Amino acid sequence: MFLCFLCYLSVKLMTMKNTRLTIATCQFAENWSPLANAAVMRRHIQRARAQGAQVVHFHECALSGYCGAISSDDYDWDALRQAAKGLLEEARRQKVWLILPSAHQLTPPHRPHNSLYVVNPRGEILDRYDKRFLMPSELDVFTPGDRFVTFDIGPVRCGLLICFDLRFPELYRELCRRGVKVLFQSFHNGRFDGPGVHEHIMRQTLQAHAACNGMWISAPNSSAYYSRWPSVFIGPDGVIRGQLHRNRAGLMVNTVDLSQKIYDPISPSRDLALRGQLHNGRCVKDARSERQDIL
Repeated sequence: MFLCFLCYLSVKLMTMKNTRLTIATCQFAENWSPLANAAVMRRHIQRARAQGAQVVHFHECALSGYCGAISSDDYDWDALRQAAKGLLEEARRQKVWLILPSAHQLTPPHRPHNSLYVVNPRGEILDRYDKRFLMPSELDVFTPGDRFVTFDIGPVRCGLLICFDLRFPELYRELCRRGVKVLFQSFHNGRFDGPGVHEHIMRQTLQAHAACNGMWISAPNSSAYYSRWPSVFIGPDGVIRGQLHRNRAGLMVNTVDLSQKIYDPISPSRDLALRGQLHNGRCVKDARSERQDIL
């Protein structure tokens, strides 16, 4: 009996452990030198691993640089590939998952994708998400993608989005329908002259998406001056669980725990809405319900 109890306890502890995912959300001021960016990212990966991170997540185009030189015909794609291979090797060496943001070269004259590579702890690229919705200023630089990407780390279903995808709730709803519990969404709201509307809408919209869809969200933003908001980590209740300092390089480590009971008042009705039933409870047949022209 005692041995059976120990076996049960062992399995229970393993199950509890497997529902946890420790994530490092990183930001720094990237430039258009992929080798220089990779050197910074390598140090972040090493620091994150030392703090127990299983996944290391960077901001939009952290490796390649965002827009700018990428629109030039003389961008150094060979250096980018060399830098990326070094980071894949670092992920293998540190035994971490890596969400690696970079431009992805297409066959000329097609413009590159704005992408997130999913790298496993063996240093292998499992998949790549290409930003689907581009800002007007990006349409002359990038080619949009057209597919969702999900992947599993143990029992935790993960998904990917990038920056302006924020404005399209349909993307979050479909990821929710596909069972995503942790969303890695990279942003670049940096290199501005000063404050602007992003300070009032970006984190707030993310918080709403997290709460409406029951997702944890890691949201790194560039710290390139002037950055309009700092990287944040949001719980499935919409609460910001951690944030970094604006305009300053850094990383934070947060833990997702799917076994944790978190306030979620729409959970019983979310599945109904996903199936197209846009009400809960029981509707009734009543003449006074059917008349909209009476008090």
